[in-house]
Amino acid sequence: MNELGFIPVTLIPTVWIAAAYLVGSVAFGILVSKAFGLPDPRTVGSGNIGATNVARSGKKSAAILTLLGDVLKGWLPVWLALQSDMLMWVVACVGLAVFFGHLYPIYYKFKGGKGVATALGVMLALSPWVALAALATWLVVFAISRYSSLAAITAAALAPVYAWFFLSAYKDYFMAVLVMAVFLIWRHRSNIQKLLAGTESGFGKK
Repeated sequence: MNELGFIPVTLIPTVWIAAAYLVGSVAFGILVSKAFGLPDPRTVGSGNIGATNVARSGKKSAAILTLLGDVLKGWLPVWLALQSDMLMWVVACVGLAVFFGHLYPIYYKFKGGKGVATALGVMLALSPWVALAALATWLVVFAISRYSSLAAITAAALAPVYAWFFLSAYKDYFMAVLVMAVFLIWRHRSNIQKLLAGTESGFGKK
């Protein structure tokens, strides 16, 4: 007998990781936009399914719900894994699975978002201090530049630094944050090119 009763002990990590990926594949940007009667975010603006692109519809409440949904889906599987006393490497893999589920969702032909909010949710479960530091970085950079992409890239670049301070004793968690940071920057590569070319669109900027 084990935690799930009918599932062999050796398969429990696989079940957790697979379930986290399926949760991560839920695209709140698409679901919320549909509920509000808004255009599919994949067909407007940057084509991204995240809260920033949903906000361009002019419906702030839809963007807020999308943001909360994406953060929650990143936080919940990791928190549940921690509460269930999963091994450290399993918890780290659960966090990465839900993150990659958002990036490459099985429900939407593996075409997802950039993962900023979901990564924040994962970090919030692993270490609230890392999450708060990354969020503070995003807010400061965005307030100064008005570029959501630049704020996300900067926060992602500094997240491993914060994780080194707060999670250095938890190597698997630190590696999870590092991997997410690398992919976050990679997913923003087109934004980086636009920022360098001066063609990136920012909030409140023409």
